[in-house]
Amino acid sequence: MGTITFIRHGQANSHAKTEEDYDQLSELGHQQAEWLGDWFSAQGETFDQVIAGSLRRHKETAAGMGFADPLIDPRLNEMDYFNLGRAMEDVHGVPMPDGNGFAEHVPQVMEAWHRAEIMGNETFKSFEDRVSGILDEALQPGRNVLCVTSGGVIAMIMRHLLDLDPRRMAYMTLPIFNTSIHHVHVSPVGPILAGFNSIPHLEASSRAHARTHF
Repeated sequence: MGTITFIRHGQANSHAKTEEDYDQLSELGHQQAEWLGDWFSAQGETFDQVIAGSLRRHKETAAGMGFADPLIDPRLNEMDYFNLGRAMEDVHGVPMPDGNGFAEHVPQVMEAWHRAEIMGNETFKSFEDRVSGILDEALQPGRNVLCVTSGGVIAMIMRHLLDLDPRRMAYMTLPIFNTSIHHVHVSPVGPILAGFNSIPHLEASSRAHARTHF
């Protein structure tokens, strides 16, 4: 049985107002990635292939884990949430929130995007197709593949595996930790979700401050 291990990137610039400003790890984000790499090494975990999205935060996370030269695949890049948020305000008058407001905002955006009422740099379907495409390609029996990506991509994978509607997919997005681990097993009957949102490298009480979502 093969396994695909999806990793969400480390904490990025959470105070950013644009995708470009957001796309870099914070000091804590670099530390989270290093701790995760150390944890995998301590487990004796090895990977047949390491793939990362083309965003800076993906590459920095992979490098911090000890994988300086991953295969780069833009299909692992995040949805364009900043532009989706602006479109949501333009079309429906719903402003981009601060802090806890995202719990209500993300489901509204996902449903409007799915209904094609708003769009960022791509349609909901094109995002779904590229994510399911790389998942299908990574599903290789007997191979252990690591993918460094973003929370929205991981939530879309959950939609693909669990047949979630856009609102439930949005709810999967909200709790995903930075540098969390998500496992998909390759079985004779197809891909099976085997683990979601684990953070063993951050379980020590001294690292409680590092359990971040943004």
